[in-house]
Amino acid sequence: MTSWNDLADAEPAFATRVRERFGIARHCTMATLRRDGGPRISGTEVEFGDGGLFVGSMANAVKALDLRRDPRVALHSPTVDPSEDNTSWAGEAKIAGRAEEIGDHAGEDGSHRFRIYVTEVVLTRLGEPADHLVIESWHPDRGLERRERR
Repeated sequence: MTSWNDLADAEPAFATRVRERFGIARHCTMATLRRDGGPRISGTEVEFGDGGLFVGSMANAVKALDLRRDPRVALHSPTVDPSEDNTSWAGEAKIAGRAEEIGDHAGEDGSHRFRIYVTEVVLTRLGEPADHLVIESWHPDRGLERRERR
């Protein structure tokens, strides 16, 4: 499994830009899978630290129970609207991966903490000039790729 630190070591500039997108606000969005396989969207906070990439939750929150049952997860950075004249937009970042709970209960109150192992990271932003999108993606087996979409 590929940790956030593996990505940061392989592509430090890209990893910095992704972290900047996740750092614009505290509240991010996380997608997990319900017992019936349907998607569940939850708010979460994302932590980048020495040990990698982490999310947490309150004791027995449904998103934590989802991750215990099926570790597939997607994270979406906070977003801001493009400028009024649509000439600038710093973009958004997405991380897909697998969650691994650290310990049975990480917190004394029964809260959960999960390390996220990365399977895909995508950064989308406006190009220069602002007449196209720039989509950068990183996969453990393919490395960093860049596409433009008009």
